[in-house]
Amino acid sequence: MKKIYLRDLGCIEYGEAWQLQEDILKQGLAIKSQRITNPDAVTDAVIDNHFILCQHPHVYTLGKSGHVENLLINDNRLKELGATYFKTNRGGDITYHGPGQIVGYPILDLEQFFTDLGKYMRGLEEVIIRTLAHFGIEAGRLKGSTGVWLDAEDLQRARKICAMGVRCSRWITMHGFALNVNTDMRFFDYIVPCGITDKAVTSMQKELGRAVDEQEVKEMLAKEFATVFEAEILKAEMVV
Repeated sequence: MKKIYLRDLGCIEYGEAWQLQEDILKQGLAIKSQRITNPDAVTDAVIDNHFILCQHPHVYTLGKSGHVENLLINDNRLKELGATYFKTNRGGDITYHGPGQIVGYPILDLEQFFTDLGKYMRGLEEVIIRTLAHFGIEAGRLKGSTGVWLDAEDLQRARKICAMGVRCSRWITMHGFALNVNTDMRFFDYIVPCGITDKAVTSMQKELGRAVDEQEVKEMLAKEFATVFEAEILKAEMVV
């Protein structure tokens, strides 16, 4: 069975987490390059798969196809909010990360799973949908949009609870999803979330009317990730 190493980084600055992902990606790409340039060489090098969970201090991130005008505040207001801003190399538009939100960064070699990026995205969505169901929240997909939504069949009530944006290089993934658990939703007022002007955002806390045990959410995410991607999740320290 395929193995995925789980690491909970706690609260970590966005830039630090991004650099960690890039370092892991480079290791995997180096192994793939070695196999191509010297296919007859005998090597024990393997590409490990990782599933990073974390939270970030207040930060807004813009995807490579996003529009900076969807950030509705200037640098001074960012400082007043104690927030930072990053233009990233993931897909998607702008989103917010902060305390009370669980961010997941799967760094997988899809050649060990399946070489289908669409299937991968649907798999990530399925992990979130199954996790939310454990807490009594019925979620689904909105046609033409990535991420996980509530009341997706009613365009007037549809609201996003989990945003997604990834990068894939030679079938190795990075970046991932952001699930609003106990998130302060006021921080979304300063952006056009994911560039979508006519849909709301929500959180587990808002939907359930109570704070949610974030550790329990992380445990369910790991469990459902293992199920959806048919892999064994191993908790391990990650050395880069």
